[in-house]
Amino acid sequence: MTVAVEFLNEVVFGNIRVADLIVFFVIISASIIVARIIGAHIKKSLTDRVKKDELEKLIRIVQVIIVLIGIFIGLPSFHVDFAELLLIGGAASIIIGFASQRLVTSIGSGVFLIVERPVTIGDTVKIGETSGTIEDIRILSTTIKTFEGIYVRIPNETVFNSEITNYVANVARRFEYRVGIRYSDDAEKAIRIIRELLEAHPFVLKNPSPSIYVDELGVNAVIIMVRIWAPSREWWSVRTEMLLKIKTALESEGMTIPFPQRTVWIKETPGSAPAPVLHPDVSDKHP
Repeated sequence: MTVAVEFLNEVVFGNIRVADLIVFFVIISASIIVARIIGAHIKKSLTDRVKKDELEKLIRIVQVIIVLIGIFIGLPSFHVDFAELLLIGGAASIIIGFASQRLVTSIGSGVFLIVERPVTIGDTVKIGETSGTIEDIRILSTTIKTFEGIYVRIPNETVFNSEITNYVANVARRFEYRVGIRYSDDAEKAIRIIRELLEAHPFVLKNPSPSIYVDELGVNAVIIMVRIWAPSREWWSVRTEMLLKIKTALESEGMTIPFPQRTVWIKETPGSAPAPVLHPDVSDKHP
């Protein structure tokens, strides 16, 4: 074995020893194997998160980086002067960096978004000032379909650095109503009517349970607070449907939504003439 190693060290191909070539190709082969293994793992982990074409791009980028690292590790076997290599590489990286800074940043942000997964396709979100549904997540950008049906493409750099509100990340979402009834109405009866409506609705969650209580004695009304939990993806339909049902049910029991009222007192001063009173039978017609 020792004799074979010494022989390989003595055999020279051009200015490169055969032993150095073998070491280099072993390192490159190992890096290619590692790149394929990691690529297979990425594909298995992200198949349900990213579209096929975008996933293939991500895998290729990761594999190329791994192979380049292998080449960098294998270069010392050729006795490369790293001082010169780093100088050339540093200058080249500065030039390339300025030319493709936004591109590299967006790619990096896209990778982090795919791995971290703060949003997924189909989620209802707010990113910065844009609200809507996630339609597509790519390496460079994320596409949102707004509630008005407009498609907005946002660079992943902006997505990564923005505050993201995900309305459906939690399986349940709460909403509330402030229902006003008259002081003459029966508040306990109103609460009972509302509770029965909520218990009958299939998408009103039992756990967490609804909360219904008198929250305020207002100037013109008794305010009943109604807090409801519903599945996040059914939240909007439940919210709009239940509000109408509560209004209809209360009105059917003779309870109406009060309107602002004012009682005006007119102070009479001594010597003032009384205000004229018009009776229904008084008219402007002459006999």
